[in-house]
Amino acid sequence: MKIRQRLAPFFMIFSVALLSGCSTLQSIDKGLYNVAESITETDRVTGERTLSAADRSAQIQQGNAAVEQLLADEKKAGRKVDAALDRQQYQRLVRIFDRVHQVSHLSQERWQPILIDRDSFNAFTTGGTYIVVHQGLMQQLNDNEVAAVIGHEIAHTVANHVGERQTSQQISLLASKTARQEGYQAAYTHELEREADRIGVLYSALAGYDPYAATQIWQRQYQQQGNARSLFAHDHPVNAERAAETKALADKVKQYYQAGRINPNAATLRDDNSLWQKRDNNDQETAGEGGGVSAILSTALGAYVDHQQAKQEAVRQAQYAQFVQAVESYMKLEQQRRASNTSWTTQWYYSGNRALKGVVMGFMAQDSAGKLHRYVAHQPGIVRPGQRFSLTFKTNDGVSLQQIEQMKARYYVDDALPY
Repeated sequence: MKIRQRLAPFFMIFSVALLSGCSTLQSIDKGLYNVAESITETDRVTGERTLSAADRSAQIQQGNAAVEQLLADEKKAGRKVDAALDRQQYQRLVRIFDRVHQVSHLSQERWQPILIDRDSFNAFTTGGTYIVVHQGLMQQLNDNEVAAVIGHEIAHTVANHVGERQTSQQISLLASKTARQEGYQAAYTHELEREADRIGVLYSALAGYDPYAATQIWQRQYQQQGNARSLFAHDHPVNAERAAETKALADKVKQYYQAGRINPNAATLRDDNSLWQKRDNNDQETAGEGGGVSAILSTALGAYVDHQQAKQEAVRQAQYAQFVQAVESYMKLEQQRRASNTSWTTQWYYSGNRALKGVVMGFMAQDSAGKLHRYVAHQPGIVRPGQRFSLTFKTNDGVSLQQIEQMKARYYVDDALPY
């Protein structure tokens, strides 16, 4: 983003110098501007151009159709939604949503929060004007934490992540082998999630909700679920990194936080704040005088920067996964014994030659229905070569050890860092 901001004035000067005084080139420039308009959207947060094949009306139509189909399916299955499901939680959801939505870049749109009957920790948007929240999430989080999730989900639509992801996937079919790889696509989504966190934390602060609430969520998730670095490519930042990054963001926006009330300067601060300053896009005004060239070049540069960031993230994730897998080869389980009906203790021996920190051991079991159950145990401090250490695992989903003993299971290194 900073690279694009630095080079934008250069593109404009170059374009004007090239096109001024030539009617043929001016016509070409207007044509280039029209091409840019057809394949891009101006980012509501940064003011920069991003690749997107659908305009806002098409996004709303497509996104809302997906949610309305979901609601039809819920009705067909006999499942209640919204106040009919849980009046108290739905009223709470609407109250929190309204405040966060008011400070967003899409506050002029009429949105509707939807509460559905799921006990899982989840919420999502589809690029339209609905936000769908699972009942389980409402039951697990306090108001500040719910606001953090809502801000993050609204941010996905504000930043047009659904459109960007679809366009990226379409382009990847024609692009390099790298862009078609699963790790790259996960890394691309990973960077969109980081951007949504940046926007969402600011929204929380501007709406009068604790900007550190997101950090609390991911710290808790890290303790309960670890990071699972070696299991799969991550399309979201791992929990420990997400906790650290959202804390750094909260440190920067806490100055805008007024507990329990919307910041009176929210409309100005959402465009000019400690995280970003929105760029004025005057391509339309200068179409025919360099605006078309500027629009095409800035779009190409933006796509290139995004591509490079995703490539770097994919490489970083692969390197971490390889490191964690290597550590796993040096971990030996020496003994385990039952501590209670829902917990057990283990003893490990580390034979590697490099000291480690942040060691998290995981246990994964699959029941007869194919559902995976993952439990983690954290080793505090440093694990040194030749060291033995003990860890206690606890189930946190109502599953007993007797049930686990009937499942196919294995231990794994969930995370580790070189010391």
